[in-house]
Amino acid sequence: MASALIVNPGASRVTPELTLAVEKELRAGGPVETLLTERPLHAVELVSEASRSFDRIYVYAGDGGFNEAVNGLDGDIPMGFIPGGSTSVLPRALGLPRDPVVCARVLVDAHTRRISLGRVNDRRFTFAAGLGLDAELVRKVDARGRDSGIRPGDLAFTWALLGILARKRGRFEPAMTVLGRERVAFALVANTHPYSYVGRVPLRVAPRARPELGLDLVAPRRLRARMLPRALRWTLAGRGQVRSPDVLYIHDADEIRIECDVPMPLQADGEDLGDVTEAYFEAERDALE
Repeated sequence: MASALIVNPGASRVTPELTLAVEKELRAGGPVETLLTERPLHAVELVSEASRSFDRIYVYAGDGGFNEAVNGLDGDIPMGFIPGGSTSVLPRALGLPRDPVVCARVLVDAHTRRISLGRVNDRRFTFAAGLGLDAELVRKVDARGRDSGIRPGDLAFTWALLGILARKRGRFEPAMTVLGRERVAFALVANTHPYSYVGRVPLRVAPRARPELGLDLVAPRRLRARMLPRALRWTLAGRGQVRSPDVLYIHDADEIRIECDVPMPLQADGEDLGDVTEAYFEAERDALE
């Protein structure tokens, strides 16, 4: 089977030497053609073209590259994800090795599995999307700039979060309405568990989310400074938020519509999608092999 290897050479854990090693492992399964991204959203174009020419597609990139890849996929083509970013949430959530060469070796012989994708306002996402707080966090970190195209690391996210909490004095009032009736402060929508990682530490925001199921929503009704330690325990332990009266938790949903009181930042897989007054989340079940 002929395979395409889509590589983002600007991702933090991608080097020419590792790319050659990944190619070598993948060639055990047949011929491989490597295609390098050259600009933002280029992976969308490359995957769209590769979908019509190859039997299988591998993506060696970070979370942003994976997001572009699934948004370019045209047809039912098996796709493998090789971690090339500092976080690379999707392959880790799928149980794949963090070492890209070892991951490529595993993928060549692995049995395919079907997973679902999320979609928000016509943009697909692979592991998570958010409206409000975490999207504002993504925007704050992106505003710091990227060194050679690489996003700042976990420390930058931590400082940005502390800055947001300090500015708001730990208070987040209801600012949006879910499904026309539930008032919440912000919304986190997960397609996998964990939601993300800080270094090696998993963030267990939506502990019931699974890649084979629909979407899970975690939305605090409001947040106060005194509740922050409890929210941190929920995030690290993955226990308490599902049944808490202070949180709206929806499991395995096919669609979730959220209306904002004012324009709010929206993110998908850590990519800033701008400000919106409405977000329509959909589960694409069994969308990806």
